[in-house]
Amino acid sequence: MFLVISACSVGRPADDADGDEIYRQLCVSCHGADLSGGIGPPLGHGSNAARQPDEFLEFAIMMGLGSMPSFSSSLDEHQLDRLVDYLREEQKG
Repeated sequence: MFLVISACSVGRPADDADGDEIYRQLCVSCHGADLSGGIGPPLGHGSNAARQPDEFLEFAIMMGLGSMPSFSSSLDEHQLDRLVDYLREEQKG
């Protein structure tokens, strides 16, 4: 049996997409609609991701980490900032 992990996103988010829109387009298929995890680890309140510095999240998103793909060709710096800001807001619980 083979396990195939792939990024299910389609294209780049709109230039003016907010963090929630970016998350729903690029992240929800692996990390869940409520950030509780699935294929990928949980990202919400109380998760290991919530305890990491912003720089760690930025690196993981842009460069990929483990089985997570890189999103450097999908996000610009401003979109990345909005995505991390969204994650931090959601992690407050």
